[in-house]
Amino acid sequence: MSINNHTIKFTEFEKKVLEIVSTIPLGQTHSYKWVAQKAGRPRAVRAVGQVLKKNPFPLLIPCHRVIKNNGSLGGYSLGCKVKKSLLDLEKFITHS
Repeated sequence: MSINNHTIKFTEFEKKVLEIVSTIPLGQTHSYKWVAQKAGRPRAVRAVGQVLKKNPFPLLIPCHRVIKNNGSLGGYSLGCKVKKSLLDLEKFITHS
């Protein structure tokens, strides 16, 4: 992947995580654990978080839709307020 003459290299695991997260529908959330399981590495919950932290396209690859297993938000590269706002907006859109 190339952005402004800078090459971004991803491992196969990182690519898989970003692909999985890309499939989470608007207005829905899944846990870091769910993503790790879908990626074939069920114990790699923290690794999933690190991949999402490096997400070069946070609005296109909706990492804001990934939350903690207990239902709390977890982190977000653009800040937790933005994450909550995006999730609230998506709920509003999908329930209108």
